[in-house]
Amino acid sequence: MSDTTNHFQSIVAAMLLQHQSVLDILSKGQETSSKVNRAVVKAVTTCGCISIHASKITIPENATLYDLKQLLNNHIQGSLCENCRDVIEAELGKELFYLTALINTLGLSLSDILEKETAKLNTLGIYNLV
Repeated sequence: MSDTTNHFQSIVAAMLLQHQSVLDILSKGQETSSKVNRAVVKAVTTCGCISIHASKITIPENATLYDLKQLLNNHIQGSLCENCRDVIEAELGKELFYLTALINTLGLSLSDILEKETAKLNTLGIYNLV
């Protein structure tokens, strides 16, 4: 994992020419995040390859965290068609680019961040999210 993330981080550092200011990077990050959201919405509303079915879930009083994992779901029905998958992957790639640009600008390491987050998730497990 470290070699791939370090390589990606190096490529982002070399490619980022126009938006070097942290302010530009933050705003481009927001823009790309919005485009990811829009691409998912279009998969539902324009293409229809996926649909969203959500309603209130009644959670029993004595429910455990394991029970919650079984009760809750992502509300998505269907699967992405090839076109929607390509569009969403491309938009997520751009979002990852600007996230990595921010990491570079702040003098951080993508690999270190992933390793620390992985260690935290391994240690705390599901309790990390509570």
